[in-house]
Amino acid sequence: MLGIDAPWACPRNESAPQMNAAWLMVGASFLFATMGVCVKLASSDYSTGEIVFYRSAIGMLMVWSAVRWRGGSLKTPVPQMHFWRTACGTSALCLWFYAIGTLPLATAMTLNYMSSVWMALFLIGGAAMLGTARIDGRLVATVLLGFGGVALILQPTIADNQLWHGLMGLISGVVAATAFLQVAGLAKVGEPALRIVFYFSLGGVVAGAGLATLTNGWHAHHLRGMALLLAVGLLATTAQFMMTRAYGRGKPLVNASLAYLGIVFSFGYGVWLFDDRITLSAVAGMVLIVGSGIAATLLRQGTPAATVTNSAET
Repeated sequence: MLGIDAPWACPRNESAPQMNAAWLMVGASFLFATMGVCVKLASSDYSTGEIVFYRSAIGMLMVWSAVRWRGGSLKTPVPQMHFWRTACGTSALCLWFYAIGTLPLATAMTLNYMSSVWMALFLIGGAAMLGTARIDGRLVATVLLGFGGVALILQPTIADNQLWHGLMGLISGVVAATAFLQVAGLAKVGEPALRIVFYFSLGGVVAGAGLATLTNGWHAHHLRGMALLLAVGLLATTAQFMMTRAYGRGKPLVNASLAYLGIVFSFGYGVWLFDDRITLSAVAGMVLIVGSGIAATLLRQGTPAATVTNSAET
């Protein structure tokens, strides 16, 4: 979901080779899927709050270093906007990491990538409430297809008595969609991508520390656990930078479509490393969600939400 923190805040360079952007997007999707593997492995030794804390702390340090190296500033004229964006993004991240630790990897990834479908639903709801625009029947169809995909994916989940975990993954996509819309607002007022990522990471440090302290406490470190936590932070932040650069160079629709490769990579990892079951209904559900997400992104072109793209993190 998303994600990347304001990839659309970077100006597009139409003369830049599209292949470079495509490969950056493929690489970012692969890194996000690999990060999901590390989160799932680390969840056996650490709580969700701890993983969010260390992932965010590493990201915050990397972004702070990049800002200092570029001679930029982290001072913001819109702290309230950052607060609400960070609150939504951090909540989505916590729910998503929880889902990764308890669901098949590809299932958790797919439910989070529902954010594009949720944003299409927000557009439909807004048009209906305001009565200022005609509701596009094609958008309605993409939403219905997306929910059909969710129903197919959650069939094996329900059989394993993991409905609660599936619901958390689904909610992570809803909250991620609101975070994406808020990031678009920050980009419109001129906030640079690095600053948005920094405050998002800062919020993750605070939320992760609070969640860990109030729930399962803090666990002792060991070499394997430290390596996994470091990998989560490095992979997520590197993928964010790569995806941000891809959106600065390439076409938004192409990039948004390639982002769904993260689900494919996760599916392969799940089968290879975690013995996740391959079911026809799960595969069909993923295809429906990917197709509806790409269609929703295409249909949003020319609307205020068109600048919002889904990604693995928020």
